[in-house]
Amino acid sequence: MTETVLTVRDLSVQVATPSGAKTVLDGLSFELRAGETLCLAGESGSGKSMTALAIMGLLPKPMCRITRGSVCLGDTQLVGLPDAAYRKIRTARVAMIFQEPMTSLNPLMTVQQQLTETLLEHDACTRAEAPARALQLLRDVQLTEPERRLKQYPHELSGGMRQRVMIAIALACDPEVLIADEPTTALDVTVQAEILDLIRALQRDHGTSVLMITHDMGVVAEMADHVIILRHGQEVESAPVRDIFSTPRSEYAKELLGAVPRLGTAPPRPAKPQGVPVLEVDDLSVRFDVRGGVLNRVQARVHAVEGVSFGINAGETLALVGESGCGKSTIGKALMGLVPWQGSVQVMGRQTRGMGPALMKPVRRDVQMVFQDPGASLDSRMTVGDQVAEPLLIHGLASGSALKDRVEHLFRRVGLSPDMMARYPHEFSGGQRQRVNIARALSLSPKLIIADESVSALDVSVQAQVLELLQEIQDEDGLAFLFISHDMAVVEQVADRIMVMRLGQVVEEGARDAILRDPRHQYTRRLLSAVPVPDPSRQRPERIETESIGSPIWPKGREPDRLKLEEISFQHRVAV
Repeated sequence: MTETVLTVRDLSVQVATPSGAKTVLDGLSFELRAGETLCLAGESGSGKSMTALAIMGLLPKPMCRITRGSVCLGDTQLVGLPDAAYRKIRTARVAMIFQEPMTSLNPLMTVQQQLTETLLEHDACTRAEAPARALQLLRDVQLTEPERRLKQYPHELSGGMRQRVMIAIALACDPEVLIADEPTTALDVTVQAEILDLIRALQRDHGTSVLMITHDMGVVAEMADHVIILRHGQEVESAPVRDIFSTPRSEYAKELLGAVPRLGTAPPRPAKPQGVPVLEVDDLSVRFDVRGGVLNRVQARVHAVEGVSFGINAGETLALVGESGCGKSTIGKALMGLVPWQGSVQVMGRQTRGMGPALMKPVRRDVQMVFQDPGASLDSRMTVGDQVAEPLLIHGLASGSALKDRVEHLFRRVGLSPDMMARYPHEFSGGQRQRVNIARALSLSPKLIIADESVSALDVSVQAQVLELLQEIQDEDGLAFLFISHDMAVVEQVADRIMVMRLGQVVEEGARDAILRDPRHQYTRRLLSAVPVPDPSRQRPERIETESIGSPIWPKGREPDRLKLEEISFQHRVAV
């Protein structure tokens, strides 16, 4: 028999609410064996992350407490362990990769400082050895240019890079158990595939046991040996991964699997009548200066977006796909005026270039954005109800009882109870926070919504509800969408047209079926080959390997008039 490294017995957790104590985890039991991957799957709020926090001893006190049960790491009983003893165990014996890497890393510390802090805290090496060990950890997680990354801060890294840093920190002391809480939620399909392959390789090399927490059933099918499905804090079904997918016993498991979007199953989209142009973009470019030297002069420029042109009509959804760092989110921020840009952008026929804050106000009413990181998009000091109401107050659209009624209506539309309006963001799961962001974006009844990974943090059943809601609003109001996503199965469900980006430029654009059924560019084929298949009995498609690089950096004074995509090589990332 394989050795059991983690045993959870009858674990129950309660949280304090204004109406009294509420049980959020009720009698959960399982065993995790050496080298095994156990997946906890279920909807947002089912108790998955609460289980991980209870195991790590990170439940927020005094709001949350374990009311009964035990958690044994080997022979060590973790429930009731003093904080000082728990700190010695975390990372050294059990480590965790959190759901949102940007909010899990210290923005004031470099990558090297955060890695060495972990190593020195647990006496994994001497202070003199720490820098070399930190560099090796970044190499182990296959982070490009590790020497350069050590000196960077979290905000200078892409989402995939930050997640690799989190994995490096988690594995710094070679733990027995690795808890991965939605480790690929906000990552594009190619980076997601790389992270999953990385976790599998590290698990194989180190014999680490993995407790994987995810709502992505494709990830479950690829990673799990055994699956536990949770609902309302209770176990609904527990079985080997093949049995869960082939012969689910519970009705809830059947519903959950039935809601999983599968690439290639979406029905043909009917042709839509030509709508009024909502957005027209011509020759959009975004470049960021790279400064350095004693005088902090511009030494190079990052070409995040280069010469991109497209249009979106009323009632149309244009999906923007590509790897992390290709410029997708930068385009969305440029359209909102959040980063400097060059070119031409027209919203409802109004040229936005050169507009000041006063003139941009009505434009921002017509164009709203749902950002990628639900935690960082909300103000931790305001209730979520106030944050959904804020745009209505700024634009003078509602007040008093009408404002309250409007906010309650928006909460119901995105599947949240109006009694949640008085809560703060930290009291919600990641999926619930994203629903709050969607409600806020819908508050002004905009003409265009830029959805930057807007459903990536939602479980499959809520994702299906939100996509259905967005489709309903689009049909009723003629709403246009710029849908930025890494989930190709979701893109297939919502898109009328697809635009594929790489290195800040468009490599392929066309109707949804033409792109997904007959991709012409090798990079598009690579994206499709990386999509996780929600079927453990089906062999994963061979992943097409191509060079994965971010936005090109060109030395100042030697920039070409127009970047030629096929001529850009890896060396252009480094400023000379």
